[in-house]
Amino acid sequence: MKKSCCCPSVCALWNTSIGKKIIVAVTGILLVGFLIGHASGNLLLFLGQEALNSYAEFLHHMVHGVGIWIARVGILLAFVLHLVATVQLTVANRAARPLEYEKPATVQASRSSRIMIWSGFTILAFVIYHLLHYTVKIQANLANLPPDAEGRFDVYSMVIIGFSSWPATIFYLIAVSLLCSHLSHGIASIFQTLGLRTKRNAGLIQMVGRTLAFLIWAAFVVVPLSVISGLVHLPAAS
Repeated sequence: MKKSCCCPSVCALWNTSIGKKIIVAVTGILLVGFLIGHASGNLLLFLGQEALNSYAEFLHHMVHGVGIWIARVGILLAFVLHLVATVQLTVANRAARPLEYEKPATVQASRSSRIMIWSGFTILAFVIYHLLHYTVKIQANLANLPPDAEGRFDVYSMVIIGFSSWPATIFYLIAVSLLCSHLSHGIASIFQTLGLRTKRNAGLIQMVGRTLAFLIWAAFVVVPLSVISGLVHLPAAS
């Protein structure tokens, strides 16, 4: 017996190739926006414990504490839709491509586009790890951190302790590098899917995508590198 869809228009969109591409583009915009916001928040580490902990407290108390969960659920949903739609599009494209055209297509494709699926799954593994590390706090010395001088959860110290481990830092750097390789191709693809890419502006869009991907990469990697190199320290005990 065929299951009925609770929202036929959404299901109809999902069941078409162009519909999946639009979903990938829209969720991609949401995820890029999230990454920019997240990276910007991380950089508050360099302004000190007060700045980062105040920002974290604001996030956890916005809309009476509900806002952070709305944001988390929304970003997680966007990520899942983005990943599933991308996988299904890739599988469908490979199934439809004649065998004799596989090699030329691969040669013409950029390195980033060829590894989109694998980088996507690596990013998924990283997201799960990152949530366990900093949100669930499975690392004992992160879960039992004493509060800061204002009685707030000490996000500043949590970040420094978390990145004081070389294995955690190396995995983070690899995952972020794959993420930004993914972005360098994906940002340009958003413009193409939405019909905003032309022969005239294709070069500019590609440059903007790569530049934005690099800036996001730099903003993310500077934090663990500064911690592991000792440029950023835990606050002195009072």
